[in-house]
Amino acid sequence: MKSEPLILLDGTSGGGQMLRTALALAMVTGQAFRMEHIRGQRRKPGLMRQHLTCVRAAGEISGGTVVGAEIGATELTFHPGMIRGGDYHFAIGTAGSTGLLFQTLLPALLHAAGPSTLRLEGGTHNPLAPPFEFLERVFLPALRRMGADATISLVQSGFAPVGGGIMEATITPCGNLNPLALHDRGDLRALRIRVPIRNLSAAIGQRMLDAALEMLPCEDASVEPREPGPGRGVCCLIEAAFEQITELTSDFGEQGVGAERIGARAAKNMHDFIGSRAAVGRHLADQLLLPLALAGSGSFTTMVPDSHVPTNITVIEKFLPVKFRITEATRGTRVIAVAGR
Repeated sequence: MKSEPLILLDGTSGGGQMLRTALALAMVTGQAFRMEHIRGQRRKPGLMRQHLTCVRAAGEISGGTVVGAEIGATELTFHPGMIRGGDYHFAIGTAGSTGLLFQTLLPALLHAAGPSTLRLEGGTHNPLAPPFEFLERVFLPALRRMGADATISLVQSGFAPVGGGIMEATITPCGNLNPLALHDRGDLRALRIRVPIRNLSAAIGQRMLDAALEMLPCEDASVEPREPGPGRGVCCLIEAAFEQITELTSDFGEQGVGAERIGARAAKNMHDFIGSRAAVGRHLADQLLLPLALAGSGSFTTMVPDSHVPTNITVIEKFLPVKFRITEATRGTRVIAVAGR
């Protein structure tokens, strides 16, 4: 009996995103993979709890089998089975991102035979991960334009490093996604700034907000105390609604960094995006690669991409018969396009 062919992936230069993309595509395409040197160049290589939760969740919803699903493992083999809709509950156990877990499972559940609900516990507002508001206001609206049917709700905020957050999702299968072209964002319609805060002095949130307002004057701006819950945290969220798309930039409070600096960084990121005239921000650009590849074609303009984009593209092109091209549009902007080979 022939053994199932494996897609071989080297995770040396990538992070957890390589693994999450591989898991999502393995479930959708039915192709097994083996990844070696997982997070090989990170300070702590191998699987951390948030990555392990993604692996186990993917195994559960696809009826798959996994070899190497252990904390610290640097090698992993994943054989997907058949995607099953249903009601699922996954707890990361740390402040690991519920948003990244959601994005790992969403493509597969959009291809399930029936609807699904998810209850995900962990972090909802983490550095280096999309905050809940980004998923709700930026990521999912873009996917709905491609035919996806998914909604999310925030039950409880969870700030790093404690976590304790809960988000829920409802996903209705849609089959194939539609191509998407985003080259003109249109005029700016609205700008708003929110500073969610928990178990910290309101003065800290106000200083953060004032710093953001100094760079981006805005009438719709406020400090937003969150519901009682574990731990403490604060972040600055800046949302710009254009005619064709919405963008949201964020920055998170951290020990030893002044509130003013956090607010200014979030505002600068939005200021740079507005000035670029690109249709899609850097983070959404990275997150649209997989949906566009599943659609088989599409393109958008974005700012000069970071290192995540080529790494993500490398994984996608191993699973799907597509080819990405990145070309210069204007100084400081790029066109990312995907088409069948």
